[in-house]
Amino acid sequence: MDDYLPLAYLNAWEYCHRRFYLEYVLGEMEINEHIIRGNHLHRNINEAGTSVDGDTRIHRQQWVWSDRLKVKGIIDAVEESDGLLIPVEYKKGKMGKHLNDHFQLCAAALCLEEKTGKSITYGEIFYYGNRRRQPVEFTQALRNMTEQAIIAAHLACNGPMPRPIANTKKCADCSLERLCLPKELKKLTK
Repeated sequence: MDDYLPLAYLNAWEYCHRRFYLEYVLGEMEINEHIIRGNHLHRNINEAGTSVDGDTRIHRQQWVWSDRLKVKGIIDAVEESDGLLIPVEYKKGKMGKHLNDHFQLCAAALCLEEKTGKSITYGEIFYYGNRRRQPVEFTQALRNMTEQAIIAAHLACNGPMPRPIANTKKCADCSLERLCLPKELKKLTK
């Protein structure tokens, strides 16, 4: 499974292709306040096991993979109720305008579907920033975009490093800004 793309890097791919390349292909990592806060908030979620809450079984830290898509990873939780499986991811921020969290969750659902043979119609993302769950419907459009992103990310591993994106907000929040140097590279290429 060495050539299987980790689900977390699919999230990085959708956020910024250059960040994906720096982290996954080159193995670069920088710790900033976003990484530290995310790790702190995940401390209780990161313990594997199963618990029961009413009629719902909650499986934490579930290992999933897809041989068809060549992706793998750990999903924070899978809730099982009335025969339905609901993948759940926990994120430190607030509900965003980007699809990177949706792609990661959808890819995990595709893995679960392949392994269980069950159809999964939606999942949920809990955002610590506003303490709410956001339902994510796994529409055919989201499934297609997720699969296309997986294919593109696999192909990018053998290509040149992507150029910096033109999104100063994303760059300012990125833990790899000091390595990526987006402003400096844009000035050099003008």
